[in-house]
Amino acid sequence: MLSPRPTPPAAFRRLRVLIVGCGDVGQRVAKLLGPRVRLRALSSRPEAAAGLRALGVLPLAGNLDRAASLHRLAGLGSHVLHLAPPPSGPGAGLEDPRTAALLRSLARRGPVRALVYGSTTGVYGDAAGARFDETRPASPANDRAHRRVHAEQLVRAFGRRHGARAAVLRIPGIYAPDRAGGARERLLKGTPALRAEDDVHTNHIHADDLARACLRALFLGRPQRVVHASDDTELRMGDYLDLAAGLYGLPRPPRVSRQEAAAVFSPLQLSFMSESRRLDNTRLKRELRLVLRHPTVAQGLLPGHPGGGASGAGS
Repeated sequence: MLSPRPTPPAAFRRLRVLIVGCGDVGQRVAKLLGPRVRLRALSSRPEAAAGLRALGVLPLAGNLDRAASLHRLAGLGSHVLHLAPPPSGPGAGLEDPRTAALLRSLARRGPVRALVYGSTTGVYGDAAGARFDETRPASPANDRAHRRVHAEQLVRAFGRRHGARAAVLRIPGIYAPDRAGGARERLLKGTPALRAEDDVHTNHIHADDLARACLRALFLGRPQRVVHASDDTELRMGDYLDLAAGLYGLPRPPRVSRQEAAAVFSPLQLSFMSESRRLDNTRLKRELRLVLRHPTVAQGLLPGHPGGGASGAGS
């Protein structure tokens, strides 16, 4: 449960925040902001409108795949949080036309003071378990990651061209006890994990901490800056699932070789299991001054952990 909010100054209440991609994380951001700002969200699903209004968010009908539907966005947000993913699937290419269309619309009338893009740590490709900070060059290993790199480039170029503070959050695996597709669900299904000699280091962020990081980046982020939105956990994927099994009182997942995994997992899942890296999150803590409420998955996986273990989002 969030602590009571003090009455904000009038200047803050006049801020206009536009959320593009208002799924689980975006809705957590909306809950944190509450009535303090004028909140709008782009939505392509009419059935989502009532839920957004209940959060104090004005839904704006539009679709990133139809540029003509985005014209009304111009001038509606002084601060823009862009959490929508690029297109996916066969023929999607190496660029992100959705981000390009959004930025063209935003540029029609301004000013946009701050723009935050939720990217992915997949832009680094495989780092063989190395630990590194944001100065490491991107090295996308698949089309999905290339599209994210393209979107990052567009966002940072928009910031330089229009004088906006454009920040990029590189986000790892998002989790929360109430989030669909999490560790508990995987354990209940008996989904295997890689054996130790084939396993990879994976990175995490609790959905509630990610929502807070998004707000910090919107209001404190440095211009054209990249930040790792990751917690302090350094675990291999199988060890993460073993830890979750112990916390939930469930059997540990069976371990399989990489060759055996190829017969169990989809190509997309296998791509995640082929990249190993450990992220330095110093910028998140020093520049955005974020104190993680769930610094490791050992705390964040427990629903009763102080700071609110019942929330969710994804990357």
